[in-house]
Amino acid sequence: MPLSPRVQARGIQLLLGRMMSRVHKDLRFADIPKRTEALLVETGAGTVPCTVYRPPSDTATPAPVYVNFHGGGFVVGRPEQDDHICRYIAAAASCVVINVDYAVAPQRQFPVPVTQAYDVTAWVAENGPTGGWDGSRLAVGGHSAGANLTAAVCRIARDRGTFSPRLQIIDSAPLDQIADPATKQSLIAKPLLSPQLMRVFTAAYVPDPAHRADPLVSPALADDLAGLPPALVITAENDRLREEGDAYAKALEAAGVPVVHRVFQGVDHYFTHTGPVPAGKAAIDMMATTLRTALSV
Repeated sequence: MPLSPRVQARGIQLLLGRMMSRVHKDLRFADIPKRTEALLVETGAGTVPCTVYRPPSDTATPAPVYVNFHGGGFVVGRPEQDDHICRYIAAAASCVVINVDYAVAPQRQFPVPVTQAYDVTAWVAENGPTGGWDGSRLAVGGHSAGANLTAAVCRIARDRGTFSPRLQIIDSAPLDQIADPATKQSLIAKPLLSPQLMRVFTAAYVPDPAHRADPLVSPALADDLAGLPPALVITAENDRLREEGDAYAKALEAAGVPVVHRVFQGVDHYFTHTGPVPAGKAAIDMMATTLRTALSV
């Protein structure tokens, strides 16, 4: 008897969780001090733990703020996998970074992660004086599933008129949850993401197929992208998700959204964590440099 998506997703959590928290030793930025503190944010879908990364002590205050959402297919909940990125951005972009430990499937399904991601970001925007950052100079971004949540947060903020991120970072995002993963091709024989793994992720996160066309689940299917925040879109040449990321960048640009889009050559999904090191460092530095510019105005 085939295992249910819920059981398969739980197995993936147990098998891949520890592995995904490992980062290539030369991408760990061990020379950058870690200045962090714990934060709990109450949301409409429960309490969300976050880690606050502070910029160097000589940074002018209040510093701007960047909200980060980790990847993991909406199933693996390991925010520490982005520790190297958060530390680097805090130091290089001179901003506070909030790394969000949102709930994951199959325990918590759509729309819970979206609600938590949006509510945390709204709280960060509104509570600058309490937190010690400038909530009016805010950006949001993420990696893989976290980039999908980033697009959802920006969409809700636009529709509600609540806050206006200076930048959204969309890194290697799943943006079309309708298309069969087998149709998402890679240039290499064995890419990191297999169609079966992608199906398990989607079925665990959005078990009702009727919800998979929702623009908060599949941002690439939305036809009303005007008014979204400026975007940095990063895609990887060999990633099965590359085409939908490229298409989303073009669609944003066509809707009048300022977009910086770069395809990193010769790399696969998750390269900002596993390497190759030169490409991983270049992508993370591009995030930090683009953030610093966006948050300085």
